[in-house]
Amino acid sequence: MKNFVLFLATISTGLLFSQVQKIPLDTMVVTNHSIVINGQNLSYQATAGTQPVWNEKGEPTATLFYTYYKKSNSDKEKRPIIFSFNGGPGSASAWMHIAYTGPVILNMDDEGYPVQPYGVKDNPHSILDVADIVFIDPVNTGYSRMVEDKEGKLPDRKSFFGINADIKYLAEWMNTFVTRKNRWESPKYLIGESYGGPRVMGLSRELQNSQWMYLNGVILVSPADYKIYATDQPIYSALNLPYFTAAA
Repeated sequence: MKNFVLFLATISTGLLFSQVQKIPLDTMVVTNHSIVINGQNLSYQATAGTQPVWNEKGEPTATLFYTYYKKSNSDKEKRPIIFSFNGGPGSASAWMHIAYTGPVILNMDDEGYPVQPYGVKDNPHSILDVADIVFIDPVNTGYSRMVEDKEGKLPDRKSFFGINADIKYLAEWMNTFVTRKNRWESPKYLIGESYGGPRVMGLSRELQNSQWMYLNGVILVSPADYKIYATDQPIYSALNLPYFTAAA
């Protein structure tokens, strides 16, 4: 039941909040668990929380919900950390989280459909045995929302909803997260699924050029371009390489 409650926040991608309900701006809940992956027992710590995004004046403009899984008693300097993004772009981290790489996944049949009554189970194929994982919900997905200023006004939507704006604020958020968790010396990777493909490729450049964060690798899961890039650009061919390979 503890695991189910922990994952409930990410599952509820369509949840809407009224103006009366307030999302905690900066908070976290930490629980401890164990799992068997590839036949080996592994103890891990799960952190579910929110972390703000700030403007140039240092005022919070949004708060992002995240779930962070870390192997217990591990060497953070040598232990890789992976940041995971779903597609969308209006999607939380739900399916990458509870159907793919997370330590707990939905009960599903052989065809990949959730089994009713809905429930979760340990994922023996999670990547937690080789790397810590951070699942991030961008603004207006999951429990991530813009926040009002002192006058009760929401920030300009252009600060978050656009290809470049999306990349910019997420890179700043990741800088804060890595600093808070003391993970600057850890090998760093990104996973992007569907629209997450263009997102993490943009993040790779933004993190390096603006945040001085150099990645060790990027993993693309069924990346899509949504006609964002012109067909004569090299990135277009890179995005479509997995599909051409599968077809061949």
